[in-house]
Amino acid sequence: MLAGGTFLGILMNQGFIRPEALLSLGGVAGLDGIDVVDGELSLGAMTTHRAVERSPVAAGWPALQRAFSLVASPRVRNQATVGGVLADADYASDPPAMFAALGARAVLRSGRGERAVAMEELILGHYETCIAPDELLVEVRVPAAPERAVYRKFRARSAEDRPCVAVAAARGDGTLRVVVGAVAGKPQSFPDVCAAAGGGPLDRQLATEIGRRYAERIEPIADARGSAAYRRRVVAVEVRRALEDLA
Repeated sequence: MLAGGTFLGILMNQGFIRPEALLSLGGVAGLDGIDVVDGELSLGAMTTHRAVERSPVAAGWPALQRAFSLVASPRVRNQATVGGVLADADYASDPPAMFAALGARAVLRSGRGERAVAMEELILGHYETCIAPDELLVEVRVPAAPERAVYRKFRARSAEDRPCVAVAAARGDGTLRVVVGAVAGKPQSFPDVCAAAGGGPLDRQLATEIGRRYAERIEPIADARGSAAYRRRVVAVEVRRALEDLA
């Protein structure tokens, strides 16, 4: 299945996969578009990153728009799709962590019917999802925007680089969600650590403590953007800064 092809093209050029045929989804009606349905943001799987970034409909979810606006370059954002970035399950992508922090669900459809799965259920590990062979990711549904949400992207190399550490945080109805991306096979979240915040104010001491505990719990990978030890240090700082931004 070919959506935007920005990631699939890299894998093919480097010889990791050699598909005998490609089925383009570009001409399939009903797979793109941005709308608000029953208070939730509906993003068609073939909607481009650039469309989300610039959509007046999605403006009610500013942290999500910011996450999409920080992906690579405009040339890539004009091609890459909402469904593709999730189906690829590439650990170093920006949107998955933000989707997870906002409680978004991916809609999967097959001849057997339709089901909606949370980001925590969708992405299982490095380039691995729960999408069955006969299923297609057709839509992402994002609940009503929380009171506050932020997205922080730490780059280790260039302005267009993928994240070394990404932190998405959201707070609403007395609940705090912090999701760290680009450090492991799937976005990392620890609700028990976030529960320490309760419904009280997020002061610097509490933000520092939550950042420290996230850094201790996460088992980061090492790659060209940073060693595991380096990532652990950055996680502590960026989680603290995200919580300070929320406050």
